[in-house]
Amino acid sequence: MKQMETRPILAESRAWKTAVAPYQKPDLRRSLWQIVNTLVPYLLIWMLMVPAFRISFWLALPLIILNAGFTVRAFIIFHDCGHGAFFSSRRANEIVGFITGLVAFTPFFAWRHGHALHHSASGDLDRRGDGDIWMMTVNEYLASPWWLRAVYRIYRFPFVLFVISPLVLFLFVHRIPLKGRKREHRSVWLTNIALLMIAILMSLFVGFKTYAILQVSIIGLAAMAGVWLFYVQHQYEEVYWQRHNAWDYATAAVEGSSFYKLPKVLQWFTGNIGFHHIHHLSPRIPNYNLEPCHNANPELHVEPLTLLQSFKCIRYRLWDEANFRLIGFGELKKIARA
Repeated sequence: MKQMETRPILAESRAWKTAVAPYQKPDLRRSLWQIVNTLVPYLLIWMLMVPAFRISFWLALPLIILNAGFTVRAFIIFHDCGHGAFFSSRRANEIVGFITGLVAFTPFFAWRHGHALHHSASGDLDRRGDGDIWMMTVNEYLASPWWLRAVYRIYRFPFVLFVISPLVLFLFVHRIPLKGRKREHRSVWLTNIALLMIAILMSLFVGFKTYAILQVSIIGLAAMAGVWLFYVQHQYEEVYWQRHNAWDYATAAVEGSSFYKLPKVLQWFTGNIGFHHIHHLSPRIPNYNLEPCHNANPELHVEPLTLLQSFKCIRYRLWDEANFRLIGFGELKKIARA
């Protein structure tokens, strides 16, 4: 059983930061090329989907799945812009972030605010709740009233967590200004207005029913993939969680974020986000520099989580503070009896 270190060795923490520093500078040509090879195919596939859908939904389905992949890739660009990592220019990050946010149905400034909170507190048990998947500790669950335990079980049920929740989040929750300042609230309304205008124009050209079915299908599949990625990046058995007085940012990054080793095609569509421990160690690294940073620094190598292994993560539900690991409800019964 893995035992958690309360703090990393200071020299090791400094060495990690030194190792990632050379990879933090964005490359303008690579960033522009990534925009081209993501958004141009996305638009071209849309042009092919409409006539295919008019013949049959099943004929359009492969194109829908493919465009969901490009939507995930657009979200990675959006994500990098949110960290100020995609361009050296703050303004360029904001403009491209807003545009790719329309593809991903996500308001840029509002999402950036919540995601920054996630990065600042990832792995900190005393600062859960912002940009995280809801997770209870064993003791919290056992001490909760029956109705809250029931709600938690429903929330953590795979169909709810990976199918219903992503649809609700991207189609509805992102349409509502919930947290942040005026700028974050304004970004929600500007995104909503822009999406409404796109919907009206597309409905005039291809018909409302055609647009609605295709768009909801694309964003639904992309949202499910995105939530799954986020889940396995922080919800594997021996992930790092600590109380605030023992929590450390660098250790939480390297030990609290997975190295999700995907097949090369999926790695491309997900913008190298599988190197998530590197990303958390330095969010200012553009996605195309994550793999080179990983390969050049053996000290940052961690045990990879393969695609096949990741499906086992579905069963993890609660954090067992006594043993520093996630467990399922089956194991909880043994603990409750003990």
